[in-house]
Amino acid sequence: MSAFRFRRRGPRISVVRLQGVIAASGGRGALSLAGLRPLLERAFRKGKPAAVALAINSPGGSPVQSSLIGSHIRALSEETSVPVHAFIEDVAASGGYWLAAAADDIHLDPSSVTGSIGVISAGFGFPELLSRWGIERRVHTAGADKSLLDPFRPERDADIVRLKEIQTRIHGSFIDHVKARRGAKLSTDRDLFTGDVFIGQEAVDLGLADGIGHLFPVMRDRYGEKAQFSMLSQRRPLMQRLVPGVLDQAVDAVEARALWSRYGL
Repeated sequence: MSAFRFRRRGPRISVVRLQGVIAASGGRGALSLAGLRPLLERAFRKGKPAAVALAINSPGGSPVQSSLIGSHIRALSEETSVPVHAFIEDVAASGGYWLAAAADDIHLDPSSVTGSIGVISAGFGFPELLSRWGIERRVHTAGADKSLLDPFRPERDADIVRLKEIQTRIHGSFIDHVKARRGAKLSTDRDLFTGDVFIGQEAVDLGLADGIGHLFPVMRDRYGEKAQFSMLSQRRPLMQRLVPGVLDQAVDAVEARALWSRYGL
């Protein structure tokens, strides 16, 4: 009777790719909790993974979606006792860093861009253009601040003050998240929350990341050469792929391009 030899398989690592702008719309592959929830559930629960690795390449976007996604990652990690490791590729800035900070540790490339822990609001104003073309803007509101920051009327000082108040609160939430996740690792020799960005080893030295390293070598070093990798990435809904909204895609593309271009990408 011949004996059977069973080959022992290595630990399973779920690799989740978080690529793109963070936005509630989900257009053009944008990252949102609604789009990522099924993916994250599979990553943490299917096949009893030893760990989840996040491959992050994002210039940021919606602070609310960043918070929702990061909180869901933490909740799943704690429920399943599965550790999370983040690996920054080209950029994990602003909301992208928010996601990275949800992991237990962060690695990046020597040229990766990270940080940008701040809040930005940008737009255009057109009141003189309307006047030049004889266009009358008609807006009727119940509530003096209902048309806050209307781009078709002159900017009001009160609107700017109110916007700054809103930004300060969101910025405070971002800072609290980073401090809670990175704790004593953060350098106290420099203000890390000005919205500045940091490159590679500089981010490690300041405590925003834990080391220089790429996903597969680092994970094999930690979990063994026999580690099995399960690759997971977000897909657009079938109808969105078959019947794309041309105008919506164009607007999304311009907004995404503007975010990426801030980091030279």
